[in-house]
Amino acid sequence: MAQGTVIHVAPEQPTYAVCVLGTETQLDVCGSAPTGCTFFSINASPGVVVDVAHSPPAKKNPTGSSKWPLDPRLEVSLKMRAASSSMGDQKVQISYYGPQTNPVHALLYLTGVEITLSADIARTGKVKPTRAGKNQSTWTWGPRGQGAILLVNCDRDNPHTSAMDCTDDHVLDGADVQDMSLVTLSTRTPRDFFSKHQLVLHVAKSEMDKVRVFQASRDKQHSGYQVILGPQQPSHLLELPDGQHSTDFYVEGLTFPDANFPGLIVLTISLLSTDNPELPKTLVFQDSVAFRVAPWIMTPNTQPPKEVYVCRIFENEDFVKSLTALAKKARCKLTVCPLEESMEDQWMQDEIEIGYIQAPHKALPVVFDSPRNRGLKEFPVKCLLGPDFGYVTRGPQTGGVTDLDSFGNLEVSPPVTVGKKKYPLGRILIGHSSYPSAKSQEMHQALQDFLAAQQVQAPVKLYSDWLYVGHVDEFLSFVPAHKGFRLLLASPRSCYKLFQEQLKEGHGEAVLFEGVKNKRQQKMKDILSNKRLREHNSYVESCIDWNREVLKRELGLRERDIVDIPQLFKLRTDFTGTPKAEALFPNMVNMLVLGKYLGIPKPFGPIINGRCCLEEKVRSLLEPLGLHCTFIDDFTPYHLQHGEVHCGTNVRRQPFSFKWWHMVP
Repeated sequence: MAQGTVIHVAPEQPTYAVCVLGTETQLDVCGSAPTGCTFFSINASPGVVVDVAHSPPAKKNPTGSSKWPLDPRLEVSLKMRAASSSMGDQKVQISYYGPQTNPVHALLYLTGVEITLSADIARTGKVKPTRAGKNQSTWTWGPRGQGAILLVNCDRDNPHTSAMDCTDDHVLDGADVQDMSLVTLSTRTPRDFFSKHQLVLHVAKSEMDKVRVFQASRDKQHSGYQVILGPQQPSHLLELPDGQHSTDFYVEGLTFPDANFPGLIVLTISLLSTDNPELPKTLVFQDSVAFRVAPWIMTPNTQPPKEVYVCRIFENEDFVKSLTALAKKARCKLTVCPLEESMEDQWMQDEIEIGYIQAPHKALPVVFDSPRNRGLKEFPVKCLLGPDFGYVTRGPQTGGVTDLDSFGNLEVSPPVTVGKKKYPLGRILIGHSSYPSAKSQEMHQALQDFLAAQQVQAPVKLYSDWLYVGHVDEFLSFVPAHKGFRLLLASPRSCYKLFQEQLKEGHGEAVLFEGVKNKRQQKMKDILSNKRLREHNSYVESCIDWNREVLKRELGLRERDIVDIPQLFKLRTDFTGTPKAEALFPNMVNMLVLGKYLGIPKPFGPIINGRCCLEEKVRSLLEPLGLHCTFIDDFTPYHLQHGEVHCGTNVRRQPFSFKWWHMVP
């Protein structure tokens, strides 16, 4: 809320004061009342509105003018109807009365000025003029909320640098300006006003490294943008002409919300009086605008795909061909990272997660770069960061990284409702250990802090450290369905049930891995009779069941929302000597979802009547939902390296139509 000072008057000499249009200025009539006076009256010029709040009501005297008792509980406020044409052109006379004294008069000369700091607090995409009296200093969530929004200027409009735009204090061009939020300062003052007054624009010192403000200059000599606030620059003295004037400022965010930054920034304008050069400057008026930095938002599988990414490596030519055909069906672009860029690192899903940021005037995709930093380390910066494609990263850049810091361990659900709580942008899912120990792994705290600080997709921790690689995408996925979605969970129980049914039908001799080179085939009857494998999968089933209950509770799901995908696992010892689970055959739940088109790892299951029984089972589960299943051979380049189709791809998806600021976290 805009705030002015209290005006104190004295009968001995005239008082001069400034009132800002749209605000109420308090007038102290009691503090300097002459001794013996018990009542007062006020007369003001037509341009001044006087309001006296008192109980009981004022008494009328015979002349018709109002008198009020001098009571400390009484409040007198002044408002200006218009800006003054000259200094002190509006007059207020306070007259004091007493039973034994003659009337005593105090004169007040007022100057009305307009000082308006306007931003898009209504979140319409346009800045509308706002009177100073409107409360702009608070930021509220919800469809009826208010408050301006900042984008982190994390794209790269300058082709001659490798850095993000927010790392320098220059405005490249109009495209760079579009990434910023407009703030307009409107002033209307009489002549010579700024000879004895100053306007200062400022942010808190604790926020100055989170924001940068540019002042637009469009005079006859030159036009451009001057940085006036930012790191090491918390305040700036504005040089403005008298009369009516408008100044545009462009504000960019420098960092995303995080553990030590809630995302709120307050931009303040202060009016100072320099009337007496021998004294410090006096604060006359202050107004503020609150901004929230737009969060980084993930997009679930249910959002329409726009672009698919995959790496070219040795031995994946057929895989890329299959992916090309699938992307064509889904009508989305396919980008293939060349061999020299991937450095033989095919795990595109582990390196990055593509989300977006949004303000009312603009949205842009932003790649979240994981700290794993293997062969694809340079890909996000070299191939994605650019005009209207932003970049962010968190976590240790050297050392201290585990498999759980890769983004196959980072997923997001579709929008859900849990009881009365709505999550219109879904909830982030991350894999974790069941409990901390010397051998357990957890996602790095810097990553967890960043994800939680975005507020709009409250993270859920799942148990994934039982897996050899440790990623949540090894046992779950989401697919769109009629008027909603389904959660897919890998299910050893479902697989054993399927194989048992086929055994009863007399197909026990059918083999797993038929047609796979250099892979020992296994008969279905041998798999079913393998007691040790049964024990392994009983353990895996218990781990998945634990997550099943967590997902049902935290996402508000019921059993009818879950589809069990047949899958078997086996245990192998990791580098700590701990048995961990990996897929026995290509893990079908680790699929690529492109709208209704699914790219599913080809399981090479037992062939029954000329068809893979695993593929047929999955088709029977998913095709009634309106989905199209394409089984892709990823055995050699991906499965044998402990990953599948989803691990080797990534998708940029369409942002939500729902505006994040309409939700209430």
